[in-house]
Amino acid sequence: MIRLCAFADEAAESVTGQIAALKRNGIGLIELRGLDGVNISEITEEKAREYAALFEKEGIKVWSIGSPLGKVDIKGDFDEYVALVHHVCRLANIFGTKRVRIFSFYGAYDDEAEVVRRLNIMVLIAETYGVMLCHENEKLIFGDTPERCLALLDAVKGLRAIYDPANYVEVGADAIDAKLALYEKIDYYHIKDVIAATGELVPAGLGDCNIRNLVTDLGNDEDKVFTIEPHLRVFSGYSSIDPTEMKNKYSFDTGDEAFDAACNALKVILNDCGYTEYDGEYKK
Repeated sequence: MIRLCAFADEAAESVTGQIAALKRNGIGLIELRGLDGVNISEITEEKAREYAALFEKEGIKVWSIGSPLGKVDIKGDFDEYVALVHHVCRLANIFGTKRVRIFSFYGAYDDEAEVVRRLNIMVLIAETYGVMLCHENEKLIFGDTPERCLALLDAVKGLRAIYDPANYVEVGADAIDAKLALYEKIDYYHIKDVIAATGELVPAGLGDCNIRNLVTDLGNDEDKVFTIEPHLRVFSGYSSIDPTEMKNKYSFDTGDEAFDAACNALKVILNDCGYTEYDGEYKK
């Protein structure tokens, strides 16, 4: 079974717009990143409770906190940074999710020991809140290649992986080889696609990430979550989470249009691979 989730802040900046986009596309899970133009790591606990109540009222469940933890330079003061780790974990508790997305620091290619030390501390903090940290492979951080991701996952007990095929392709790795190498350690998936030769982001199935292979390779008895992360149009807050230029092959006039295109592209692949939608879940 496959369940769909999404970064709905790519459809709309406002939370009400995000909820509308999710409902329009039949998606009941959200990965929180931007809410009313504010990064999830920066909202207060009081505001989080208001948002949590709204999501519950609208029937939307928070799958993961799409935090920017670890998306900072390794040379920064980690002792001060620890307070933010605690805050994000408290937010996860408020939103009723056990997952927090994290990264493994910029400028850290030659500092593996320090990356491991920091991630071990972060995982231990998260465990005190009953929260699991999930590492996303991202270009320019330490864990951007399959090899370095595996090194981290082996060295940091309790750390799990998020598999983002486009991010692997963007650093020159083969998406399918990366999936095979990491499969046992992957907790969930980010779905976006890219053309390797140009770096242009495209709807799932139109690039070199072989999303179709990812879908067909899943066992029928497995329960997997795919978070749609369109990146088909620059959205509010993008510059604060990614220092690189976003390249797109196709043009969309609005965030809603780009978001719907990303959702539809993945659904076409699921249907072509023999999956049928039942009340928000895709089953063979």
